[in-house]
Amino acid sequence: MFTKILIANRGEIACRVIRTARKLGVHTVAVYSDADARSLHVEMADEAVHIGPSPVGESYLRGDRIVAAALATGAQAIHPGYGFLSENPDFVDQVVTAGLIFIGPSAASIRAMGLKDAAKRLMEKAGVPVVPGYHGEAQEIVLLASKAREIGYPVLIKARAGGGGKGMRRVEHPDDFSEALSSARREAKAAFGDDRVLVEKYVDKPRHIEVQVFGDNFGDAVHLYERDCSAQRRHQKVIEEAPAPGMTPALRKAMTEAAVKAAKAINYSGAGTIEFIVDASQGLKADRFWFMEMNTRLQVEHPVTEMVTGTDLVEWQLRVASGEKLPKTQSEIALSGHAFEARLYAEDAAKGFLPATGTLHHLKFPGVAPEGAAMRIETGVRAGDAISPYYDPMIAKLVVHAGDRQAALEALRTALAQTEIAGSTVNTAFLAALAADPDFAAGDVDTGLIGRHQEALTAVAPPTGEIISAAVLAASGAGALPSSDDPWSSLAGYAHFHGVVRRMRLKFGDEQIQGKVSMRPDGRFQVALDAPYDSTNSHDLRAVPRLARWPGHITVFEGAAGYAFTVPDPLARSDEAAAASGSLRAPMPGLVKLVRVAKGDAVIKGQILLILEAMKMEHTIAAPHDGVIAEIAGEGAQVTDGTVLVRFVEEQSASNSATR
Repeated sequence: MFTKILIANRGEIACRVIRTARKLGVHTVAVYSDADARSLHVEMADEAVHIGPSPVGESYLRGDRIVAAALATGAQAIHPGYGFLSENPDFVDQVVTAGLIFIGPSAASIRAMGLKDAAKRLMEKAGVPVVPGYHGEAQEIVLLASKAREIGYPVLIKARAGGGGKGMRRVEHPDDFSEALSSARREAKAAFGDDRVLVEKYVDKPRHIEVQVFGDNFGDAVHLYERDCSAQRRHQKVIEEAPAPGMTPALRKAMTEAAVKAAKAINYSGAGTIEFIVDASQGLKADRFWFMEMNTRLQVEHPVTEMVTGTDLVEWQLRVASGEKLPKTQSEIALSGHAFEARLYAEDAAKGFLPATGTLHHLKFPGVAPEGAAMRIETGVRAGDAISPYYDPMIAKLVVHAGDRQAALEALRTALAQTEIAGSTVNTAFLAALAADPDFAAGDVDTGLIGRHQEALTAVAPPTGEIISAAVLAASGAGALPSSDDPWSSLAGYAHFHGVVRRMRLKFGDEQIQGKVSMRPDGRFQVALDAPYDSTNSHDLRAVPRLARWPGHITVFEGAAGYAFTVPDPLARSDEAAAASGSLRAPMPGLVKLVRVAKGDAVIKGQILLILEAMKMEHTIAAPHDGVIAEIAGEGAQVTDGTVLVRFVEEQSASNSATR
């Protein structure tokens, strides 16, 4: 076993690797960028080395600096985590050339599976079923469009390099193929440095089911059963589970045998995942699944496999990379119970899952697992940490395990309802809505489920009178919640509130809220809200509200939802001009990738004005109304959250222009 390893990653996965290494008595070296100087993974590691500025291209993608850090600290091996350099064969070569061990597969194995088109040709030769489609080298648009017609619409354009839904477009009609291809190529180029694509048949009711495989350096390979990752938005996973609901013995046997065959075909060593697309339109059948791709690394969702098999996959990685045989044979790997993993992200589900930033002023996870269940929280952040625009906005992974799917799902719902995050827009309420969706609960899940139900799943219920009253009370300064059976009675002696009515003003979004706080004779506080919220009723808040105070704000929690109220600064002047409707602002930090219009152009409502790239994804900025462009950001401009991207000519000026 190694005595010291370097972890070439950050955040949640770096912390995950450190925990297992510590258990095995292995010392760890962290690497960090400017933005991560005070991060959790740096604090947890035995040593830490600074490798550059915040952008990934100047830090976490600098293989030379990472290898140099390993050599300087005496590390024997490098664990890549996932993302960044984890599937970069050139980095593996760098590591090996330096006399270090890469904790993962060989560069040859990664290259064999790194490009989807070549991988599918290899799998066909190995007897693994692949999706019908075009996986060739030629990339002329005429040829690709012709192949799409031969395959039959709808088709799926996919970047041949990388994954995570980037560079992927579904095309319903031949007339839309050219535009979709251009968009997919731009996104693929930005994300992976390779704009080549493949074209495949789009499966009508697709299930995304993947098999965890593990190989060693002695020619052995095993599977650790399957995971279902069909709950996706924008081709990115949201909630994963193991085993797959509705899995039949025949399909499991065929799929796991194909997965092991795929791993052995490339002499695979370490943790890997074989991803399959399954046609569930007629139920799960052994002849209706096809190879999609192989992830030659540990997956984000690996904890659900660990929960149902009782294994530590990171420990397996360290043991195999250090020269040991697989810890278990296939017959020793048993499947037990059911597990779910929910990905908690800083994102605005109601605005198309736009990534969000902010400081996590309040972060509280469930303290204990729901009765009859096991739970683990995988995170790389603490309260007070910032969600940076430089990296993936994941906050944590909430993982639960119970004896069966229904019990595990109940545990997931309970855990989500007990999670509290304030300071950034988060997707907790969306995850809870998905966990409660009747189709999801029944196991009738396919990759289109979230898209079909998106409006209902992302709907934001307005705050109730009780929620608003709790915020008003907290803003008054009387909402401190001491730890006792009766939090309000302990405040009865506070004479300032006897016979005094205190008026408070808050904002929820753009809405102004006003209310009065007074004390009842029994020492409890009463809140009366002004119209239009609750002009006739008052609330005395007998239950202790779940809330968090943070600079200039109060967040009240109701189940998995958090309602953030702004507490106005009485000394601050309102700036109505900043709220003018004659401009469009960047919803997040990003790069102006493409500009479709110019100054002076007349545009109509819904017309695409520009494309903003953020988090390696493209976001379309469209005209909210008819108008004339007065100013527009230039291509290549790096913008921050709130930057004016487009300014329209004022209505009177536009009218004058039109009459000339």
